[in-house]
Amino acid sequence: MIIDLPDTTVSAISKRLVSVREEGGAVALGRVLTLIIVTRHGAEEEVIEAANDASREHPMRVIAVLFGDDDEEPRLDAQIRVGGDAGASEVIVLRAHGAAGSNAESLVTGLLLPDAPVVAWWPAEAPADPAASPIGRIAQRRITDASSQADPAAWVSDLAGHYSPGDTDFAWTRVTRWREQLAAVLDQPPFEPVTAVEVRGAGDSPSTVLLAAWLGLKLEVPVDYAYLPADEWSSGIKSVRLTRPSGDTLLERPAPGVAVLTQPGQPTHDLAFPRRTLRECLAEELRRLDPDLLYGRVITEGHDLLAASADRSSDV
Repeated sequence: MIIDLPDTTVSAISKRLVSVREEGGAVALGRVLTLIIVTRHGAEEEVIEAANDASREHPMRVIAVLFGDDDEEPRLDAQIRVGGDAGASEVIVLRAHGAAGSNAESLVTGLLLPDAPVVAWWPAEAPADPAASPIGRIAQRRITDASSQADPAAWVSDLAGHYSPGDTDFAWTRVTRWREQLAAVLDQPPFEPVTAVEVRGAGDSPSTVLLAAWLGLKLEVPVDYAYLPADEWSSGIKSVRLTRPSGDTLLERPAPGVAVLTQPGQPTHDLAFPRRTLRECLAEELRRLDPDLLYGRVITEGHDLLAASADRSSDV
């Protein structure tokens, strides 16, 4: 069910939510969090769909705040989606025109679920310091996406500079499968120390340097990473090579969506390594509402690698 509320107020939206629950049986009980999505007009449907899919694992209230141009006539339009149009969530779409969007915090505070955590997500352009932004100040977790920024490499190199506990970025979430596979390799014989690491990725891949920083932090060895030309590798991480006394272990994607694991004295293994969807990344980040301390360590203690990433990317 979709209910349109043109030229409305936050108070009117809140009252209509109550009446929808009373009349239609939709309930807020069981919602575990409020997800605030901050984006612009015309870019909302894909991210709302991802949130609806993730809500099947994390029932929630979704508030999508869409900002228009500053010179538009001030007006707040809203839409309430419940039932089949909202997955296992209830969705409130706020379209703020002109000066109606000047105070983002006031647009959402009256619509938050009581006594429930708040997660903020900027799927596209994000504020330079998310934790200090109007929406970020009221959120326990703040999700950005380096790959959606104007300069992904520069964004990654600045992560430590504006980091606050509760921040995370989908560039980090997208390396989960790589981290799991590499950790599984090192948990098997031969139990030899890694003496060097090599990471390769596409020039537009902010995840490459985060994976390199994680490996350097955990293995305490030199990490050589580089961005590949677009005609050699077009998107995402290409390969990781671990050097040990018995030989090199190589986890490499010969083509997008597939990886090959090569180890000394063992047969090669073909692995499914598709690019993670927005739904998968969002669902993973919503599984924990406490700060991701490992992410914090990677972007702060791995700062030297991150700071150099922008320069390397510009050379590709």
